[in-house]
Amino acid sequence: MSSESQSGTSNDPILPLELYGPEVSYFTGKLEAVIRFLELPYERISIAPTQLASSTGTAQVPGLKFADGRWLTDSTPIIEWLDARYPAAQVIPRDPLAAFFSRLLEDYADEWLWRAAMHYRWEYAESAHHLSRVLADETASRVPLPEFVKRYIIRNRQRTLFTRGDGVTADTWDHVEKIYFDSLTHIGAIVEKRPFLLGSRPSLADFGYFGPMFRHFAMDPSSARIMRETAPGVYEWVGRVWNARTSVTKGELLEGVPDDWGPILDSVGSAYLPYLCANAEAWKASASHFDVDIEGAPYRRIRTAPYRVYCLEELRRHFDALSQPHQDEARSRLEAHGCWEPLWRTEGVESGINPDRTAPFAGSHTMTGVSLPAARRFYWSAPSIGRKGR
Repeated sequence: MSSESQSGTSNDPILPLELYGPEVSYFTGKLEAVIRFLELPYERISIAPTQLASSTGTAQVPGLKFADGRWLTDSTPIIEWLDARYPAAQVIPRDPLAAFFSRLLEDYADEWLWRAAMHYRWEYAESAHHLSRVLADETASRVPLPEFVKRYIIRNRQRTLFTRGDGVTADTWDHVEKIYFDSLTHIGAIVEKRPFLLGSRPSLADFGYFGPMFRHFAMDPSSARIMRETAPGVYEWVGRVWNARTSVTKGELLEGVPDDWGPILDSVGSAYLPYLCANAEAWKASASHFDVDIEGAPYRRIRTAPYRVYCLEELRRHFDALSQPHQDEARSRLEAHGCWEPLWRTEGVESGINPDRTAPFAGSHTMTGVSLPAARRFYWSAPSIGRKGR
């Protein structure tokens, strides 16, 4: 049990928390950092995504369980809910413009850095062999198969779902890696000037980037070596976010949008939002896969994900919630970085996710769009052992 505790929470009926997910999980690490920052007592329990489905309704991690028995899923709405319950920490900036663009950066880091994070984890032998051993030990210790078979299944499954099965080919390899190197450059330039992305304490933008940077890029052998050797300032920032606590990490957040976020916003406009639009058009056409050229890289047969349609809907919803003066200012900044047109390009499409605004107290679609029965069959079915990766 973590000893984290925030003043005034001793009688809080939702505490202590139970955080379910593997130690190496992208989004589990992101949410755990927020819980640590809020200094809430918690215990992390290692579990595979499919093992959570009966409790949360979705085969993905993390799952968060309150002491009163309620379950939450999806790190972004969980963080929003925790921020509302413990407002003194101000994880989400109170300045409306800073809040909107922080949400944009968090979404970009969550969904666009995902492919690069999975690429470095599963397409480099050193990392793939290490992580398959970790996951086999942590989430599959009771599976009645030889260790080497479990590790093979894990590597094959992850590549099929998240790299070779999601647009990583010889034609896109360099572009996928460019996403990582650009991110190191962008974050490195910011944290040379201040401790965190929006000031002297972490905010939603930091925690969004922290997900891929901590449990993937800074820990997996191949990508971690690159970070240590080429961006030690980012490596230091990762530790700073993990070590941040509301009781000691004091200071103010900046208002508005810092100029040094510009290169990130350029990438949002040239890469991420066009990708969201292509995914949304495929969903609208009931297509299971789609092709899209991003910054000259030809991504082919990318799996259509309804969750990423939901991401586009949420960005638009948060923009619409701004006052007119803030909308005008936000639009001007979005236009300056090529973000405005792709934000609104796709029309007449609905994800069908969380229409009643019940999240995070409800199961959501998996990010991959793979159904729970299919995920269960694929993860530990014997026939998949013989399937060769491309």
